[in-house]
Amino acid sequence: MSASGGTKAIVAALGANLAIAVSKFVAFAFSGSSSMLAEGVHSLADSGNQFLLLIGGKKAQREATPQHPFGYGRERYIYAFLVSIVLFSVGGMFAIYEGYEKISHPHEVEHWYWPVGVLVFAIIAEGFSFKTAIKESNELRGKLSWSQFIRRAKAPELPVVLLEDFGALIGLVLALGGVGLALLTGDGVWDGVGTVCIGVLLVLIALVLAAETKSLLLGEAAGLEEVKKIEAAIVDGDTVTGIIHMRTLHLGPEELLIAAKIAVQHDDTAAEVASAINAAEARIREAVPIARVIYLEPDIYSEAEAAKGPDPKATPGGPTPHPAGH
Repeated sequence: MSASGGTKAIVAALGANLAIAVSKFVAFAFSGSSSMLAEGVHSLADSGNQFLLLIGGKKAQREATPQHPFGYGRERYIYAFLVSIVLFSVGGMFAIYEGYEKISHPHEVEHWYWPVGVLVFAIIAEGFSFKTAIKESNELRGKLSWSQFIRRAKAPELPVVLLEDFGALIGLVLALGGVGLALLTGDGVWDGVGTVCIGVLLVLIALVLAAETKSLLLGEAAGLEEVKKIEAAIVDGDTVTGIIHMRTLHLGPEELLIAAKIAVQHDDTAAEVASAINAAEARIREAVPIARVIYLEPDIYSEAEAAKGPDPKATPGGPTPHPAGH
């Protein structure tokens, strides 16, 4: 997996979640706290999610085959989508069910120092993991806000880890609040209420992840900045005089397909056009290194054809820039 895939953040989150999961299950065994059980399952699910992200990154590196000529870059999107399903079902729904059971049949939290101690330890460990994810993300997000970064990131791993860690920290605070209120009031119902809140939080995060990874699976175009670089690289003002229409598509986080119909001079020879196309492809790859597959179709510029745009059934989705020239 490339550096942009956030391998360091995934490994940090995996180590933290495994240690936290063990401590939470131990605390549940001694205290009987449903919040501890829900949080233990949550951390275990998160650990499984990190394994899924690592597996997806590894599988995405496979070479293209005749059956999959564009490679396996989208494996990372598929495994990220599986993470959202696991987080929703194993983490969120289990916590809601366990909280409902605790509210229906409350019992006093025993050996309070176990859950409180574990929660404090977990907050510190998750904070370290979250800090690592933030540091890795800051290297990529630039001037984007956090919500924009999560929506626009083409590599799914960092948004997944960020949302998981953020949810884990809030969940730990909710668990601490539920256990604390149960101890102060002597009413175990508050432990169940905290557990239900954790479940609802996880379900909401899972839905956000599912929506974002679904968009990536369907196929997203290059960002506006990349499109501008591609446009500038294609046109040389001599043989290639403009762009009639263009489509881009992410085959994976670091793999971009470009298909464009370009305007050439009507009296250019086939050799001149071929040479210009080769030169344009070289300029595109220099300007946007993730451009792996490029299809440039030469044509004589026509106002009517440019106005029609590409056939949406025949070309990948993406923005259609205005002609760059005649």
